[in-house]
Amino acid sequence: MPYTPSGFFCDRLIRERERRDGEGSLNKPIRFNGQDYSTLRQDYLQRKTLFEDEAFPATVESLGFKELGHKSNKVKNIVWKRPKEISENPQFIVGGASRTDICQGDLGDCWLLAAIACLTLNEKLLYRVVPQEQSFSENYAGIFHFQFWRYGDWVDVVIDDRVPTFNNQLVFTKSAERNEFWSALLEKAYAKLHGSYEALKGGNTTEAMEDFTGGVTEFYEMKEAPKELYKIMKKALERGSLMGCSIDSLVPARFETRTVTGLVKGHAYSVTAVDEVKPHKDNKVRLVRLRNPWGQVEWNGPWSDNSKEWVNLSKADKDKLQHQNAEDGEFWMSFEDFKKNYTKIEICNLTPDALEDDKIHKWTVSVNEGRWVRGCSAGGCRNYPDTFWTNPQYRLRLLEEDDDPDDNEVVCTFVVSLMQKNRRKERKMGANLFTIGFAIYEMHGNKQHMQKDFFLVNSSKARSKSYINLREVTQRFRLSPGEYVIVPSTYEPHQEGEFILRDKRGANTFFSGKGRILFDISDVSLHAAEEGWVLLEVSELKMSQTSGFFSQSLPEMLLQPAPASVGEESEEDQQFRTIFQEIAGDVSADGRKREAETHKDLNTEGFSLESCRSMIALMDVSFGIFKHYNADQTGSINSYEMRNAVNDAGFRLNNQLYDIITMRYANENMNIDFDSFISCLVRLEAMFRAFQAFDQDGDGTIRLSVLEVRSHHHACIHTMA
Repeated sequence: MPYTPSGFFCDRLIRERERRDGEGSLNKPIRFNGQDYSTLRQDYLQRKTLFEDEAFPATVESLGFKELGHKSNKVKNIVWKRPKEISENPQFIVGGASRTDICQGDLGDCWLLAAIACLTLNEKLLYRVVPQEQSFSENYAGIFHFQFWRYGDWVDVVIDDRVPTFNNQLVFTKSAERNEFWSALLEKAYAKLHGSYEALKGGNTTEAMEDFTGGVTEFYEMKEAPKELYKIMKKALERGSLMGCSIDSLVPARFETRTVTGLVKGHAYSVTAVDEVKPHKDNKVRLVRLRNPWGQVEWNGPWSDNSKEWVNLSKADKDKLQHQNAEDGEFWMSFEDFKKNYTKIEICNLTPDALEDDKIHKWTVSVNEGRWVRGCSAGGCRNYPDTFWTNPQYRLRLLEEDDDPDDNEVVCTFVVSLMQKNRRKERKMGANLFTIGFAIYEMHGNKQHMQKDFFLVNSSKARSKSYINLREVTQRFRLSPGEYVIVPSTYEPHQEGEFILRDKRGANTFFSGKGRILFDISDVSLHAAEEGWVLLEVSELKMSQTSGFFSQSLPEMLLQPAPASVGEESEEDQQFRTIFQEIAGDVSADGRKREAETHKDLNTEGFSLESCRSMIALMDVSFGIFKHYNADQTGSINSYEMRNAVNDAGFRLNNQLYDIITMRYANENMNIDFDSFISCLVRLEAMFRAFQAFDQDGDGTIRLSVLEVRSHHHACIHTMA
């Protein structure tokens, strides 16, 4: 459901207060669904009953909506049980969490399990996601919790410990140890985060790796991988980065096919180690260790568990590599075979430090959130020049070049990452991932939203390699110092959704060398001030002082309903009304109809009384603006053209207000008629006047107490309604 003006501004204020108070941080994650783990556990301990989660009940609805929905035969024999009903001695973690604790069940979420296996390699990361001191004995109340990074914030997800079983066996993820349940419960919490288990079917390992860390992922196609790939992988693992890989399949993604060497196409693997050994005196071999989330089915080529290559290694080397001949899904292979057999590798960097060289860069990070709104800011890619310019635009300023540029070039290195939000959770409503990408243009000094003409005469300086239907598109760039504008978009126009450009702390993904980065040139900036106050900065919200669009001396009485009888007016008021009627004409219903007939090209049946009261302040220029954009004489203007029409009227707005205007005034065909056009301009003028009344020093910012924010928030609702 589209957000309303009230919802948007309230959400922004609330989020800003939460950020100020630390809400959403690692130390104070947001309570998912408002459920507080400590409070609930204590409550159920006192009641001496086991927690049952009403927000994610043990029903078919939590299993799925199609293949695991009510009509599916797969769910008929599934029974939800607690670990104590499955095992005599259930344990949360047995002997420390390890990658062998993750074995895939009857759910196509190998991408998630590959990420969990990577997570176990770093205890600090693991126990951030899987809080310790949870058990089935001490203070047990049937309740557990896990923490995930979610589009800029850390959230704490509470679950009960009822899990799906069939014949007393776990249906989905399980551990090699029958009485160990941390991985099954982690999967359940992640399913709750996305609405159901079925929502987890099919995905990309990078998605889960980022949700476990808040990191940023870079992709490498093996056929285009840099020469230093082995070095990059080694350094990434040393820095705690998570790594996955896969083999492309020619068949649809829902099918996994096994090769003669034991590898599986269309399947996600974890990269758990890289190392070098010398089986012979002068022969160094680079090795990669991988793990199949199935917990079985391994590579049977050179350097597999029982291959002859191990015979030539010393015991010390075998111990260093932790080599063991076991069908546990984990195996070694040479780096050369790795490059030949796998088609893609994904590295989730926990810090924005560059992996291509030995020096650690200092990075500056920024936070931005945005959305594409149909009819306003969902302009599609460059193939649609009439609407492309309406997409959200972000300013990128690169100030300092790299310390050691190649070939004496003066350049800045930065990574751009565009992530679309909530598409997996909305699958049950038919949502799929949009095909997304972005382009980067060089520009100089213009702080306004770049118009259509700019993109018609300027080509991009850089762009994402392709538009692709992944949750996130990430790419590293090297550009000369300067000012740029980044335009994120869906491939086709009119596709509505939210996105983020985030950093590792959890909101937008723009990393820039040592330079400063990124401020949104079309955003309303909300900043928290001292306790009890909110500072609203609206430097991009402007009304031209020279446009002369509205009368500045309009008597207040003309904006009020007329009294029941003209005889009740004072003599002075009667005289003024007579003069007004001579100038404005007949504003009765018949008068408005006659006026409409004189402007047949506007296709209007006349104005409402409310519109008439508003229009008395308008000058003839308003008609001219509308007629200019109503060149086809259809009586309406396209919602994308409304942005320019509003600009011509003297207003400079941000994307959020353009979105609100579109949702409030455009019809189902994304057109705005003349009546709505006039009403919109009058309301905008009223909002600006209200703001200017508070802006005593004229610096473009106002300070409001919480009560004032609420008061004027409601005023805005009525103004834009």
